[in-house]
Amino acid sequence: MSDLGGKTAIAGIGATEFSKNSGRSELQLAVEAVSAALADAGIEPREVDGLVTFTMDNNIEVEVARGIGAGDLAFFSRPHYGGGGGSGGVLHAALAVAAGVSDVCVVYRAMNERSQYRFGQPMGGALPPTSEYTGLTYHGLHGVTTAAAYIALGMRRYMHETGATELDFANLAVNSRGFAATNPAAFFYGKPITVEDHLASRMIADPFRLLDCCQESDGAVAVVVVSAERAKSLKQKPAIIRAASQSAPAGQMNLTSYYRDNIAPYDEVAFSARQLYAMARMTPADISMANIYDHFAPTILPSLEGLGFCARGEAKDFIKGGTIGIDGRLPLNTNGGQVGEAYIHGMNGIAEAVRQIRGTAVNQVKDVANIIVTSGSAVPTSGLILGAA
Repeated sequence: MSDLGGKTAIAGIGATEFSKNSGRSELQLAVEAVSAALADAGIEPREVDGLVTFTMDNNIEVEVARGIGAGDLAFFSRPHYGGGGGSGGVLHAALAVAAGVSDVCVVYRAMNERSQYRFGQPMGGALPPTSEYTGLTYHGLHGVTTAAAYIALGMRRYMHETGATELDFANLAVNSRGFAATNPAAFFYGKPITVEDHLASRMIADPFRLLDCCQESDGAVAVVVVSAERAKSLKQKPAIIRAASQSAPAGQMNLTSYYRDNIAPYDEVAFSARQLYAMARMTPADISMANIYDHFAPTILPSLEGLGFCARGEAKDFIKGGTIGIDGRLPLNTNGGQVGEAYIHGMNGIAEAVRQIRGTAVNQVKDVANIIVTSGSAVPTSGLILGAA
C-alpha cells in the first residue's frame, strides 16, 4: 500500500469559459487556465517546475511554460487514454511533489474539441501503429466507429444483466442538467431538462440518446499541486489528495472490455476504487459526494457499483429518491458534469471537487469531508479522493 495519501494538495484551480467556439488557440486556452490556477493559489509563475497534461493534449509543455513565464522545468509527464488521464495526471503530479522532484506542478488540459475537431465523429482508419486507438481500426470494420458505439455495446449488456432501463438513464441526465441549470459556468446554465425531454431525444447509439451524451466543448482547466505543508500557507483552503490511482485491469482495451467475461464498464472503476480506499484508509461510508466521469451518463450506474456505493445491479435503485441530489446520501456531479457543464476530459470535475472542499461551489453540499472523483469509464481509468485539511 502506498503512503502517498495526505502528502500533497491541490492549492489552485483555474479555467477558461466553456463554449462551442473559443475563438483562440488551444495554447492560449492552456496558458489562460494555468495562469488563473496559479493566481488562485497565490503562486508566481516562475515557481512552476513541473507540468502534466494528457497525451492527447496538443500543447507541449515547453510552450506552456514559456507562455506563463515559468522557470526551469524539472518534471513533465503525460498519462494516456483520453478521459482516463485526468485524475491520473494529478497522481503523476502528486508523486513528483512527494518525491521532491517538483515543488509546484500544474496539471492542465486545453481543447477546442468542438470548433477544431470533434470526438463524437467516427474514429479509426489510418491511425498510427502506436496510437491509443489502434483497436478502433479493427472494430471499425464491423461498424463500431465512435466512442458512443463502443461503450453502448457494454451498456446494452449491463441493461440485460441488471434490468436497468432508459428511465433510469433519464434520471441521471435530469440530475446533471438540474445542477448545470444553476451553475453560471455551465454551457447549459438555465436549461434544465425533464424525463420526457430525455426520452424524446434522438437515438445516437442504442441505448444512448442525445441527452445521455456529453458535450463537445472548447475550454481549458488547470490545477496546481504542491506539498500539503506548503498548501497551508497559500491563499486558498487546500484540497488534500488523500488518494490517487490509475487502473487498467487484465483484458483491458481502450474504450472497450470486449475480451473480459464482463463487458460492461465496471472492472476498471472497481480496480481503481480498491486502490483509492486502501491508500486513503477509507470505505465508501467515508465519502460525502462523488464526481463520476460521465462521457455517457448511463455509465455512472456501473461506476457507482464499482465504487462500492451499492451492490452489482443495484445502482438503478440507489439513485432513486433524491439519493444523488444536493441533500442526498451521495450528491453527484454538482457542477452538471460533462453532460451539463462542459466536456474538458473530466478536469472540470476535479475542479468542482476542489470548490466543494473549499465551500465555494455554486451547488454547495453541506459538511463535505471527502470526495471521490473518477476519470474515464470503459478505458483505463484513474481516480482521486480529495479531503479537507
